[in-house]
Amino acid sequence: MNCDVTEHEKAVIVELKEERLDAHNSNEFKSQMLSLFEAGRNNMIIDLKGVRFIDSSGLGALVSGFKNATARNGSLKLCGLQTQVKSMFELTRLHRVFEIFAGVPEALASF
Repeated sequence: MNCDVTEHEKAVIVELKEERLDAHNSNEFKSQMLSLFEAGRNNMIIDLKGVRFIDSSGLGALVSGFKNATARNGSLKLCGLQTQVKSMFELTRLHRVFEIFAGVPEALASF
């Protein structure tokens, strides 16, 4: 999974560099998030600005990350959702579960 990880004092920022988050790469993404949690990075921002498509596997990976963050008294926030990706969150009502922001600055300011 191609992504950039940037450390910030409030959270680690994970910017996905893939156009799709689906069954082909969601397990690898989930493993990368788990590695960050195990390294003590309990607050995470997932920047999805480059992701144009997400399926149930991708949503499941994000829910898994959300559960891991919550179990560690941290939080997982999302930003940069494209129209089609945002529609999937609304269709599945996950927009009520996740904190979703326009961009990284807004997500960082929420901590």
